[in-house]
Amino acid sequence: MSRPEVVVHRDGDLLAAATAARLVTRLVDAQTARGSASLVLTGGRTGIAVLEHLRATPARDAVDWSRVDLYWGDERFLPAGHPDRNETQAREALLDHVPVPAARVHVMEPSDGRFGDDPEAAAEAYADVLAAAARPEDHGSVPSFDVCLLGVGEEGHVASIFPDSPAVHEQERSAVAVRNCPKPPPTRVSLTLPAIRAAREVWLMTTGAAKAAAVAMALTGAGETQLPAAGARGQRRTLWLLDSAAAAKVPDLVTPPLA
Repeated sequence: MSRPEVVVHRDGDLLAAATAARLVTRLVDAQTARGSASLVLTGGRTGIAVLEHLRATPARDAVDWSRVDLYWGDERFLPAGHPDRNETQAREALLDHVPVPAARVHVMEPSDGRFGDDPEAAAEAYADVLAAAARPEDHGSVPSFDVCLLGVGEEGHVASIFPDSPAVHEQERSAVAVRNCPKPPPTRVSLTLPAIRAAREVWLMTTGAAKAAAVAMALTGAGETQLPAAGARGQRRTLWLLDSAAAAKVPDLVTPPLA
C-alpha cells in the first residue's frame, strides 16, 4: 500500500482545474498501457467542480471516452434523477457532454429502481457489478480502478464511510448500505475501504479551513476507525489534493510549497 503524497493549491478553483488536467493525463496513460481506463467518481462541491473543469477543457478529447468505465464511491439513496444524487450531478457536469457508452456508466441503484426502497439489495447488486468487472489479474472481487476520487468530510469521512460506523469496520463486502448517516440524506450506498484500496491510485480532494484538522490527523497517524480518510490508500499512489486552507494544520515536514 502506498504512502500519502500531498499537493497544495492556492484555492479550490485552482485545485479543481489542476485535478481535471491531472485526470486527463492519467486516463490517457491508462488507455495507452491497457486499452481502457476506469475511474471512481465522487460527489460534493470539489468532486463536481473537477468534472465541470474536465468538461470545459479541450484536453478532455484526448481521452477515448468509449473506453472509460465509470463507477461511484457512494450514492445518496434517492429516486432516479433527484438533484442530490451524485449520478445526477455528474451527468450534468460531464457525462452528458462526452461520448461515454451507457453500458460503461455503472450507477448505484436509486430508491425507485429495481430493488425499490431496499438499500441493502442495491449495495449487493453493486458488489455484483464490481465482481463481474474484476479480472483475474485484479486478485479479488473488485476491479483495480485506475483512479478513485474521494472527497473528505470535516469529521474525516470518505465516500459514505463515517467514523466508528458499521461501514468503517466492514472487511469482507465491497459495497454496503449505510443508514442513519450523520449528514442528510440518512440512507446511502457506499464502497467500503477494502474496495477503495483496490484502486491503483486514490486521490483525496478537499478544501477549506473546516477540513484542516481532519486532514492533519489523517496525515499524521490517525486510525481509520476514528478517521476513515486515513484508511483510504491506493495500491500505487495515495494523493492528497488540498487548498491552502485545508492544508493549514499539516506539519511543514509533510506539506509542500503551493503548486
